Amino acid sequence: MTDYTIIGPFTQVLPMTNLAVKGPLKDDELEIIPNGAILVNNDRIVDMGDFDSLRKSSALLNPKIEELNQAAVALPGFVDAHTHLCFAGSRAKDFAMRNAGKSYLDIAKSGGGIWDTVTKTRGESQEQLTAGILARAEQHIRNGVTTIEVKSGYGLSVQEELKMLRAIKSADLSCAADLLPTCLAAHIFPKDYNGDIQQYLEEIAVHLFPILKEEKLASRIDAFIEEEAYSSDVIRPYLDKARSMGFDICLHADQFSPGGTQVAVEHAAISADHLEASGDQEIELLAKSDVIPIALPGASIGLGCGFTPARKLLDAGTSLAIASDWNPGSAPMGDLLTQASILSTFEKLSSAEVFAALTCRAAAALGLTDRGQLKEACLADFIAFPTSDYREILYHQGQLKPTQVWKKGMLI
Repeated sequence: MTDYTIIGPFTQVLPMTNLAVKGPLKDDELEIIPNGAILVNNDRIVDMGDFDSLRKSSALLNPKIEELNQAAVALPGFVDAHTHLCFAGSRAKDFAMRNAGKSYLDIAKSGGGIWDTVTKTRGESQEQLTAGILARAEQHIRNGVTTIEVKSGYGLSVQEELKMLRAIKSADLSCAADLLPTCLAAHIFPKDYNGDIQQYLEEIAVHLFPILKEEKLASRIDAFIEEEAYSSDVIRPYLDKARSMGFDICLHADQFSPGGTQVAVEHAAISADHLEASGDQEIELLAKSDVIPIALPGASIGLGCGFTPARKLLDAGTSLAIASDWNPGSAPMGDLLTQASILSTFEKLSSAEVFAALTCRAAAALGLTDRGQLKEACLADFIAFPTSDYREILYHQGQLKPTQVWKKGMLI
């Protein structure tokens, strides 16, 4: 029995290799392999190339052939670098009130907002949360997402955050996609905390961070930087503590007001996410840094606000990833490709920029070098769309879905 498999021929293979991590991309920079195939050994890519030539060159390996009999375009599996898949309940009431013209304060007074999700999430068991994560992840997989970042942040106490992160770890063990956990204990200040905001952050840093290390529950720390959540001044000591313990930093920044970008750059964050309120000063800061901006068009659609200035960011020389922000409040859609397609229309992003933002640049935003591209030694994570022209994918604005998804070389 052989461990080698040739999968193809694909009408087109877009390996997403040899693309700059930062700056604008043109479609003529995309490498396109016609009649392409992928040689896989166990969970890794061994080689790429023309289907017939690859069969001949690998004959001595006696590979199994998974031959396709219809037009298909292959891309690396999508990487969703920012989600909140671990939650309970619905915020449909919030959405209806918001569309009816109610303010954030009105919604909060009526029992809605993030605290509503916190209450419902606290009320579920770890097993129930795990089941919810798996159900949402399965939907993502069907839409071509093979790596999913998942945040905590609806627990807001040491024990409840642990419950969430343990649920994420448990879900990862039985999920076909890879789930990457992030601790967002600094989401909002918990209403029921018996102390001030600095005391809460100190408690999380002293009592939760060591357990995250011990149980390998998360290697990333996130925080929501806004005056109504955690101000720049309040959050700095917390992030300093996280950095000193070896955690990577990623931040909710500039969603409603600027300020978070400065903190992200100061703390060498791996990513700054949202950025809808970023202006020229923030864009310049990001361009001079290695922080990767992550646009979250699902939140803009859900809240009815402006999009991340993706075009300006790229033209200034930054990188750009696009993520779904899937959550029950501001971004309930969860359809990453549809959101990216809509963003590309409003921000005038090339196909190369969008696909890079969902693959190689999204992987970089999670610090991953073994996926997001189809090349030797990378994970054999790839997806096939039922078309002969890659441009059809964004043209259909998320309605053209992948019909086949491979994870670590296995058709799932």
